[in-house]
Amino acid sequence: MKILRTQDEIKKYSLEMKQAGKTIGLVPTMGALHEGHLTLMRTARKEADVVIASVFVNPVQFGPNEDFDAYPRQFDEDSVKLEEVGVDAVFHPEPAEMYPEGFCTYVNVEGDFTKKLCGGQRPGHFRGVATVVTKLINLAKADKAYFGQKDAQQVCVIRRFVEDLALPVEIKMVPIIREESGLARSSRNVYLSPEEKKAALVLSRSLNMAQAAYTAGTTKVYDLKKIITDEINKEPLAAIDYVEIYSFPALEEIEAVEGETIMAIAVKIGKTRLIDNVILEG
Repeated sequence: MKILRTQDEIKKYSLEMKQAGKTIGLVPTMGALHEGHLTLMRTARKEADVVIASVFVNPVQFGPNEDFDAYPRQFDEDSVKLEEVGVDAVFHPEPAEMYPEGFCTYVNVEGDFTKKLCGGQRPGHFRGVATVVTKLINLAKADKAYFGQKDAQQVCVIRRFVEDLALPVEIKMVPIIREESGLARSSRNVYLSPEEKKAALVLSRSLNMAQAAYTAGTTKVYDLKKIITDEINKEPLAAIDYVEIYSFPALEEIEAVEGETIMAIAVKIGKTRLIDNVILEG
């Protein structure tokens, strides 16, 4: 597995692969890799000739009071996992390599759907995501790029700017990978104490309860949100950031589930903010 640390190195590598007639699958990550990330890479491995992963904690998608400095960084351990799943190259730059002195160009996706869910809670977050993903797609010359459903709003944003800017890449969304307990895998799970990890099961449990109610015939958004909210509020360590139900992928307000719909939640367990979602087929 090649380790690429500069923009020139990844541009040279990806150009050589394209000139050899190979398709390239890109998996952008911020490291602290878990089974969810590795599933993205395994999917890419099946669908592309060459798999490039990035491990880059992107400073421009963190707000002033967020956990950039504390975000887990464990590149040596990540590299072992990357090799085990057959990644061909990993791009691991320093922030100054991606945002050198004088950098002043950003990709900003406008529209109401960016101001909801995590976009509403984290102003500027998606500007940082869109900027770094655009750079990574261009540097890797990616034919396909892979993202997890856990960050479903992020996938909507990325698909929007890829279409609007006519980028020649296909964006693939891979289903959420969960621990046996039901907890969605996340790099932030390492922050949870054993007690908090047990409390965090309320996220998936509340969503499952609402999904079961929908399957049994409950379609009103108010009723489904109440099921989720009531269950989360039973957990003393949980504090709700949001519980929302929107059409998917447009993320428009609805009163009842008809077509494809996302039930999305963000909950703080202690000091750790976790997100989860379920997509109803409608």
